[in-house]
Amino acid sequence: MSVSTEPTSAEARGSGSAPANPTSGTAPSPTTRAADGTGAEVLRPHAEDAFAGELAALAAQDDRPRPVRWKLSPWAVATYLLGGTLPDGTVITPKYIGPRRIVEVAVTTLATDRALLLLGVPGTAKTWVSEHLAAAVSGDSTLIVQGTAGTPEEAIRYGWNYARLLAHGPSRDALVPSPVMRAMAEGMTARVEELTRIPADVQDSLITILSEKTLPIPELGQETQAVRGFNLIATANDRDRGVNDLSSALRRRFNTVVLPLPESVEAEVDIVARRVEQIGRSLDLPGVPDGATEIRRVVTVFRELRDGATSDGRTKLKSPSGTLSTAEAISVITNGLALAAHFGDGVLRAGDVAAGILGAVVRDPAADRVVWQEYLEAVVRERDGWTDFYRACREVSA
Repeated sequence: MSVSTEPTSAEARGSGSAPANPTSGTAPSPTTRAADGTGAEVLRPHAEDAFAGELAALAAQDDRPRPVRWKLSPWAVATYLLGGTLPDGTVITPKYIGPRRIVEVAVTTLATDRALLLLGVPGTAKTWVSEHLAAAVSGDSTLIVQGTAGTPEEAIRYGWNYARLLAHGPSRDALVPSPVMRAMAEGMTARVEELTRIPADVQDSLITILSEKTLPIPELGQETQAVRGFNLIATANDRDRGVNDLSSALRRRFNTVVLPLPESVEAEVDIVARRVEQIGRSLDLPGVPDGATEIRRVVTVFRELRDGATSDGRTKLKSPSGTLSTAEAISVITNGLALAAHFGDGVLRAGDVAAGILGAVVRDPAADRVVWQEYLEAVVRERDGWTDFYRACREVSA
């Protein structure tokens, strides 16, 4: 299975991709400047900015056929996501750790006229993969619609500049194009995040766009037709509350790619360590090597509670209500490193991650607390070498 490491805002950007290799010279730079002329440092650069060196190196050596308006060939896009070494020795760092075939199917879908739906439980790097696909294909990952329960139809179709509308009446100048409409006109890749959170009637405004490749503007008696190069990536999960199932008509317009959770403890530990190292460099936090033990412990706890059984399969466990995703593990470790840096000796210890784990596991104060206490007493207390971890967790759980 898989995952990729997304940004750490707890589920905000998923979980499982690998950060840049510090020896490659292409790691995201914490000194990237804002494009608004202020000169301020950007906290989190867009993928096309953070990995501009890798994208340029791939483009320079990419001699394979490219679909119309694509910045890279499908092979180069897959290499950008999965990592590799170019003929000139340039190291392309992996952005997603998981089955190669998943990435190949996703990239191939975008090269056709079918839209791509990235489906998976929270924390499987859907948003992260979506962003990097758009960056590699179109060189711009910012044509995005964020799905919420309050997302209006205008966010997908178009809106109006009401000052101009009142002054001059309906016209193209008064029309405010949505990110999807802009992508259609410019032959770019649009993104719709959390599609299933959008009300069903608003979701269905995508049907004509995806099937007819046109967006009618009845107020003007006109339409915007998609030019070659346009496509759309949507992300969705069916675990969270407030989900609106996709209509069968809309689902048929997508090729669905399911992003799985990491297959093994080792794979998930690698993902978490890589991503935390990347984030830590931008925040001037202690290095990951000193915290390898705690990273493995956090991942082990999350996987066992998520799976409902200990790693050896001998003990059945109750699972809490939370998802305990790889993204949450990254967040717990990053917060622990910050505690170690600012209130400790700079070395990640059990006491630095205990509170974060408690917060991730105990979402329902009644039911989840019972699950956590049973796990501590039945599993953690009896595990060799985990005494310090048990004591730290007991202390914050009291």
